[in-house]
Amino acid sequence: MSTDTDLDPATGSEASAETTEHENAAQQVVAVDSEDNEQEVVNRLKAHTGDGIRHRAFTVLVFDRDDNVLLAQRSPDKRLWDTHWDGTVASHPDPGQSQEEATRERLEEELGVTPDQYDDLRITDKFEYKRYYLDEGLEWEVCAVLKCTLSDRTLDPDPAEVGGWMWVPYEHLWNNQRLYRQLRLCPWFEMAMRRDLTE
Repeated sequence: MSTDTDLDPATGSEASAETTEHENAAQQVVAVDSEDNEQEVVNRLKAHTGDGIRHRAFTVLVFDRDDNVLLAQRSPDKRLWDTHWDGTVASHPDPGQSQEEATRERLEEELGVTPDQYDDLRITDKFEYKRYYLDEGLEWEVCAVLKCTLSDRTLDPDPAEVGGWMWVPYEHLWNNQRLYRQLRLCPWFEMAMRRDLTE
């Protein structure tokens, strides 16, 4: 007799078919407290379903020399916030990986941006948030914000990660939100931008 449950490889307990079949089921994230102190390593899909598990994440704001921010549209294949616009890359560091290391890795994997195109990568902020997305899951993250400025705007996006991209004047985006509301911005990017431009 078949069932829709199996053993979760991360916990050894029963998991739904989605947990065992989704690619995120094989990945781990770092669960943290509200101060970003590491608690344990948990399954990535489990952290993003049900009531969620607070975990470590980052979002990166990539600029050019004219203070335009690079917005990247999330692929339609993403489980959460698919087709929404992000600024520029967001992800989770692997256990034992620094935010800067994870950022360099994701910039290259998602956009083809290599470290020789910037030299000022730095963490500028950190905040906690929790948001649900339809009935698909949620984000509950302590999110670091990193910035860098490209001296070379050459991109080679991975279509499995990035549906589209555009350079937008950063302050104009914030000051004229009605003009950009059709973009459907990711909540963590909106929060990072609001905190950056109002503090």
